[in-house]
Amino acid sequence: MLTKLSLATLPELEGKAALPAYDRGALSPGILHFGIGNFHRAHQAVYLDELFNQGRDLDFAIVGAGILPSDKPLREKLRQQDYLTTVVEQEADKSTARVTGAMIDYIQPGDTAAIIEKLADPAIRIVSLTITEGGYYIDPASGRFDPDHPDMRHDAANPAAPKTVFGLMLAGLAVRRKAGTPAFTVMSCDNIPGNGHVTENAVAGLADQFDPKLAQWVRANVAFPNGMVDRITPATGDREIGILAGEFGIEDAWPVFCEDFKQWVLEDKFPAGRPALEDVGVTFVEDVAPYELMKIRILNGGHATIAYPAALLDIHFVHEAMEDPLVRGFLEKVESEEIIPCVPPVPDTDLQDYFALIERRFANPKIGDTVARLCLDGSNRQPKFILPSTADRLQAGKSVDGLALVSALWCRYCAGMSDSGRVIPPNDASHERLKAAALDARDDPSKFLALSDIFGTVGTNPVFAKAFADHLTALWRDGTKATLQKFLSDG
Repeated sequence: MLTKLSLATLPELEGKAALPAYDRGALSPGILHFGIGNFHRAHQAVYLDELFNQGRDLDFAIVGAGILPSDKPLREKLRQQDYLTTVVEQEADKSTARVTGAMIDYIQPGDTAAIIEKLADPAIRIVSLTITEGGYYIDPASGRFDPDHPDMRHDAANPAAPKTVFGLMLAGLAVRRKAGTPAFTVMSCDNIPGNGHVTENAVAGLADQFDPKLAQWVRANVAFPNGMVDRITPATGDREIGILAGEFGIEDAWPVFCEDFKQWVLEDKFPAGRPALEDVGVTFVEDVAPYELMKIRILNGGHATIAYPAALLDIHFVHEAMEDPLVRGFLEKVESEEIIPCVPPVPDTDLQDYFALIERRFANPKIGDTVARLCLDGSNRQPKFILPSTADRLQAGKSVDGLALVSALWCRYCAGMSDSGRVIPPNDASHERLKAAALDARDDPSKFLALSDIFGTVGTNPVFAKAFADHLTALWRDGTKATLQKFLSDG
């Protein structure tokens, strides 16, 4: 029998899924989170749910917030099921379901006054974010905050009516400052090197544009801990909703499917207080940088490495890409010869063992992660996940042949059709610009490298430019399969 998820029907789900062991009515808000997507609900919300199950820190429940029109459908679906989420953890030999209840409210997206009011509430001691790598107004090539972005100019001119996450946070902080309320901690949960520093640069950098004294107060009073987050979490579609209904008998309008593995490494910088997350597996360290660099270069860089050859070969799922000997061989060669050698040591971690774990996770046949998801937003991901490794190797005078092929594959993908002629739907905010440059690059590869806001000085390096041009020419002339075969056979 199918049971529709809600607080009223929780008793009917006994035996179908693990249920919250705490009284939902005993929770009170302590965290406001921007970006209530699948990753947040499979990661931060799960850690808090586990902590609440111990009867701990029940005053750190989550209030959701969003600023995009696309946030409204999810908010409405979650509201109709009392903000409960079914999380399905999938491994090759098992699937388990749990209902999480760590989020107790979700402010109507676009209700600026309500969001600012909640940000000013002294009970809110942490403001967290999963707004994707492209949401921080960073110039991709320089890695610096871009105050001239139109959104930033708007918020600087309209601090009482902002439209960005950072403008909203500043409006809330300004109210707290005036009232003498301690500042909340801002915790980024996005895959960005030094995500705490990046977030601070965005918040304080925006304040610099219209109120330097507020900017000074932010830098002196607001903590921005760096953190590394990890859990493979695909998008939800009819497939996932159907599996939950068929295998578990639960009707959830927007469930989350994910792998069993999860990891969270955080700096312990929470002057306003924090939940005891160390008791549910979060690792607190003085320096997150080694962990996040390892994850971004090896895991996220690995995703970027397999994404575009798989897409060009019309492979749908990530585990199917890992079953293709050319794609998997390409991943292994690029990782072992070019990426891993330029990753600094990580405490208590063997990098080869870490990569072996990554391979197993990518190959998980149950997870249903799609190649299209990995290809998403390449103009923001390539400068963060691939090009830094390329730059490091160029500076050291080492080969970048494999990394140049990764970039050439991305360029070929941006042209908008696979090797079979299948049309590739747009999935990047810069799609039109990328496609035009990629088509021009068919005759002149330098046209794509001229996207200096993406490639920076890497694009002008003659060693990289030649390797990129040679690979791109081969991709157009011989196709992806033959190009990968040649790369793998060359030593």
